[in-house]
Amino acid sequence: MSKTNTRLNVSPVPPDEIFALNGAYAVDPHPQKVSLGVGVYRTDDGKPWPLPVVQKAEKELVVDDDLFRHEYTAIEGDVPFLGIARDLMFGFEGKQGEEEAKARIGSVQTVAGTGANHLGALFLAHHMKPTTVWLSNPSWANHQTIWELAGVPRKTYPYYHAATRSFDFEGMMSSLESEAEEGDVVLLHACAHNPTGLDPNKEQWVAIADLCERKKLFPFFDSAYQGFASGSVEEDAWAVRYFFNNKPDMEMCVAQSFSKNFGLYGQRVGAFHYCNNRASVSLRDVVVNNLCHLIRGEFSMGPRVGCTIVKKVLTSDELTADWHEDLMVMSSRIKAMRKALYNELVRLQTPGTWEHIIQQNGMFSYTGLTPKQVYALKDKYHIYLLKSGRASISGLSQKNVAYVAQAIDDVIRNEN
Repeated sequence: MSKTNTRLNVSPVPPDEIFALNGAYAVDPHPQKVSLGVGVYRTDDGKPWPLPVVQKAEKELVVDDDLFRHEYTAIEGDVPFLGIARDLMFGFEGKQGEEEAKARIGSVQTVAGTGANHLGALFLAHHMKPTTVWLSNPSWANHQTIWELAGVPRKTYPYYHAATRSFDFEGMMSSLESEAEEGDVVLLHACAHNPTGLDPNKEQWVAIADLCERKKLFPFFDSAYQGFASGSVEEDAWAVRYFFNNKPDMEMCVAQSFSKNFGLYGQRVGAFHYCNNRASVSLRDVVVNNLCHLIRGEFSMGPRVGCTIVKKVLTSDELTADWHEDLMVMSSRIKAMRKALYNELVRLQTPGTWEHIIQQNGMFSYTGLTPKQVYALKDKYHIYLLKSGRASISGLSQKNVAYVAQAIDDVIRNEN
């Protein structure tokens, strides 16, 4: 065994489960293989779907032939884009009287949603120094990594009730009520919770907001699916807008992604919004200044091409209407595939209850399958999903949903 001569102190870390799973799927030659792992939208033929409105916007941008299209932006990003992203997230419509509310929000462009989460975590770690960030159990796996790298200790609050396969609202509230301390950060999924697909209802969101305000917690929203989850950008932003509008004395922030709702996965379009309370409006420019300091040391400025596409779409009434239609196409197909899988499992009389599949929301379903059953699906049927049982519903189609249901039925009956 050869010796190394290095000052590095490194050891192997586990590969990212999602990307490792996708790699295994890619080299699997089985003709009936099914990918239910990666969170990207697919058509009923299993193909990528560049949004028609994005393709239309791209053609118009080529015709425009803007000589500055590859130039640097400002450190904070494309400023017109940031105003558009803010208005979409918080529901501003250019009406009189909105200026005071807008003045509370400092926005910067990020490297998609992951970059927004990372920048927000780093900013709070430097300037708020929270003793704890509370993550839902379970949560998007990358949340753990992001906050670990920011140096903020993590704790979890109950979110998923395994016995009933439902949102554990009582467990969440009890945990935060008894254990969270003033100044702690609470990470919340704005809609389409990843991985469970279970969201609080509006009454529950109101109670969560009240708790955050009363205990002086700091809400950190991750908004990755606005418009994609329900088909309505307003419905999917309801929680964010409620907190912002009804708790004006509470600070909060939002990590916003355009990867899913515009299909711009590889273009890395995102924004981070810090919301001052109404008594601290004068700090907005200082907040942006400090965010820019972090940005300059990490990536200098956000990518330009993707945000230019978003800006083109959302500054045109015609293209915006087309985008809303595209959102409905995607969300409707996801809902239809949920229903189809549920119907097949009921038809097969698969042991257990499966209503949770149609009660969940967004791209993912927390199926309730055990790791042993997940491994059996891959080994026996070449169906790929995360060991937690999270399945990307977008990978289902009219052609494979019966096959997937039959496979699930088999492993439920025989792999306990």
